[in-house]
Amino acid sequence: MNNKLFILVFLCCVSLTISAQGFIDVESGVAFTVYNDVKIPSDGGTEFSLADETPPGPIFVIRNRIGYTFAERHNISILVAQLTAQGSGRLENDVVYQDKTFLSGSMLTSRYRFDSYRISYRWDFIKNDDLLVGVGLTGKLRSADISLMDDTGYVNREDLGVVPLINFRTEWFFYNNWGVLLDGAALVTPFGRAEDINLALMYSPKPNIQLRVGYRFLEGGSDGGGNVYTFSMFNYLTAGVTVKF
Repeated sequence: MNNKLFILVFLCCVSLTISAQGFIDVESGVAFTVYNDVKIPSDGGTEFSLADETPPGPIFVIRNRIGYTFAERHNISILVAQLTAQGSGRLENDVVYQDKTFLSGSMLTSRYRFDSYRISYRWDFIKNDDLLVGVGLTGKLRSADISLMDDTGYVNREDLGVVPLINFRTEWFFYNNWGVLLDGAALVTPFGRAEDINLALMYSPKPNIQLRVGYRFLEGGSDGGGNVYTFSMFNYLTAGVTVKF
C-alpha cells in the first residue's frame, strides 16, 4: 500500500511539473502622493500631513514579481514592491512626533518608506482564450519607516508587520491581442485597511509576452494599532511587462 501511495504522489508531482509554467513580471513608473496623514503616538502626538507640510515630488517606483502557474489554473507568486517618498517644507504649526517637538517655522525634512513583500496564491476559476478571472489569498510583510528631521535633531518610527489580503485578477482580451487588466489585493478590518489596485491596457505581441500601461492606486493605514495613526494614498502611472517561460 505504501509503495502504491508513493507512486501515485510521484505521478501527480510529475504531472503538475509538466503542465507548470513560470513567469516574471516587472512594473515601473512614477507615483504621486494624494495624502499622507500621520499621528505618532496616536494618543499624544500631533496629527499632520506629510503631503502638505513636506510635499514630495514624483516618486520613481519599481515592482518585481516572479511566479509559477501549475495545473493550468493555480498560481503562486512572490512580489517585491518598494516605495520611498522624501520631501521638505516649513512648518506652520508645532508638531509633536514620537518624543520630539518640531517648532513652527522650522524647515522640516521627511522620509516615508513603505516596502511590501508578498507571497500569493490564486485560483483562476474562469480561464479561456479571451477571459481570465481568479481570486486568492496573499500574505504581506510590511516594512515601513517614517523619519522627520530639522536642524535640531532627527527622529523616526519603524514598523514591521504581517497583513493578510485577498487578491484578484481579471484579464479580458476584447480585440485580437488587445486586452484590459484589473488586478490587486485588498482587505478592510476594524484596525485598518489596505488596497493595491491596478487597471491597465494590455497588448500581447507573442503568446508568452504581455505589455501594459495603466494606473495603480495604493491606499491604507492603521488607526491606533501599536499606538500609531497613519493613512496614505498614492496614485501611480505605470508600464509593465510579463514574460512567461
